[in-house]
Amino acid sequence: MEILYKLVVCFIAGIGAGLGTGFAGMSAAAVISPVLITFLGMEPYSAVGIALASDVLASAVSAYTYGKNKNLDIRNGLIMMVTVLAFTVVGSWVSSRVPGNTMGSFSTFMTLLLGVKFIVKPVMTTKESMGQVSARKRAVQSVACGMVIGFICGFVGAGGGMMMLLILTSVMGYELKTAVGTSVFIMAFTALTGAVSHFAIGGAPDVWCLLFCMLSTLLWARIASRFANRARPETLNRATGVVLVVLGVVILGVNLFK
Repeated sequence: MEILYKLVVCFIAGIGAGLGTGFAGMSAAAVISPVLITFLGMEPYSAVGIALASDVLASAVSAYTYGKNKNLDIRNGLIMMVTVLAFTVVGSWVSSRVPGNTMGSFSTFMTLLLGVKFIVKPVMTTKESMGQVSARKRAVQSVACGMVIGFICGFVGAGGGMMMLLILTSVMGYELKTAVGTSVFIMAFTALTGAVSHFAIGGAPDVWCLLFCMLSTLLWARIASRFANRARPETLNRATGVVLVVLGVVILGVNLFK
């Protein structure tokens, strides 16, 4: 009965996490962590580790789907990824030294904020306008932004998801699909680094929770990413905004019952 209860809780958490990852490059930690903490009584640091591990396969399959549809900037993604990986470890170490409840609030705030932004002010940048930015400027931006995203990834346990999407669309001028595709590409590696760091520092996780969360998140991320790549920009902006707002409200509600 205990395993069945874990399966139900993790599957539901995976639905929200997978949809967020596939649609908006959102980290599974923003959804999975508060759910595991609230309904399974899991220690926050361990819950973040499981969420980051769930990000790995979900982000990888999403990145494959976006890349297949030519909505992925691999060159600049790799530059940003190297910086993000280094600062993810730093953020993870700092995260282990602060109270657990500090890690959840930032992700929830960013989720709601971005959700409203995509509904009220959609990202309508085109790939043509992206190409007008010089390669050197884009590389410098990737390094600078990667430092910020990497630290947040390790500290908040968010895979850099919401912060990465905000920076790619608002600061670096990416069109939405390319931003999400590049985000999940980077997250597949940063989440792996963050998960390993969390487990190395905090110990082995609950195996059943880890397995259930990973499979559920992977399934729904695949479904969401396939839909997102077929959708028109206007539709994708609205769908992404609605998903983020709903998830943000649900996460906020879950946190109130802690």
